[in-house]
Amino acid sequence: MQARVLGDETVQLTGISSVQSAGPGDLIFVDDEKNLRAALESKASAVIVGDFAAGKTASKPLLLSPQPRLAFARAAQFLCPRPERKPGVHPTAIVHPSARLADGAIVEERVVIGEDAHIGEDTRIGAGSVIGARVNIGRNCDLYPNVTVYPGVRLGDRVIVHAGAVLGSDGFGYVRDQATGCYEKFPQIGQLEIQDDVEIGANTTIDRGALDVTRIGRGAKIDNLVHIGHNCQIGEDVVIAAQTGLSGSITIEKNVVLGGQVGIGEHARIEEGVMLGGQGGVLPNKVLRGKGIAFWGTPAKPVREYLKGLAVLARLARKE
Repeated sequence: MQARVLGDETVQLTGISSVQSAGPGDLIFVDDEKNLRAALESKASAVIVGDFAAGKTASKPLLLSPQPRLAFARAAQFLCPRPERKPGVHPTAIVHPSARLADGAIVEERVVIGEDAHIGEDTRIGAGSVIGARVNIGRNCDLYPNVTVYPGVRLGDRVIVHAGAVLGSDGFGYVRDQATGCYEKFPQIGQLEIQDDVEIGANTTIDRGALDVTRIGRGAKIDNLVHIGHNCQIGEDVVIAAQTGLSGSITIEKNVVLGGQVGIGEHARIEEGVMLGGQGGVLPNKVLRGKGIAFWGTPAKPVREYLKGLAVLARLARKE
């Protein structure tokens, strides 16, 4: 993303920082005018700003961008590159003879890679991870330590999986014998497909399909401690915050945002562009629709409707 420079273009930048912690050589950003003064008074060497700063004079260079936060994130990739890592397989790793490792793959300490697994180019498998049989992992992926990938799971390119995540575990599916009252396991033999550019947080669990496929769409970002049940379909560029729990067979369409601790019942559908606030709840088989509409509460309602309900309850309580 290009930025127009106001001021000295020869300043050398060596790192990034917050406004409060910045020192000489650091690049910082502000995305609203009310924080501009603090940024200009900081020790940073340059500031990425929005169009609100056009025409202003400053003691340090300003980089004008229509999206300051995004420009800062992209600049960080150059100023804070990923450390160089030497390709190869650590002597303590156990790799099945039929597994295929592409050029540049990195397999760290105590990793186990199963039969017919495939690891793509420049992909790292972190220490203590277990990659099951027939797993296919694309190129430029980064799996942190102690990730478990069950047999048959497919990961696209540039997927990031943080420590402790479990991908492809059995879904929570049982059938009750009415004669005995005992539960018997329903087959969990489906697949899990994770598409390109997905990031999965630490200790998150995503179940394989029961008989079909659980699918995580391109660009989805899933926080720590999230559970996604079997047969769920997660659309492109969906964002799911921590401690959210999704029951089985849920459809989340593209560009949906789910806040922290959201709970959604089985067979529910969240349509494109919906935002569901923290601790919101959706009952089984329900549909939330309305691109750009924010929902809140349990059962989830549009925020204005939910707040009106709270106001009515408050008035009734005062009358008692």
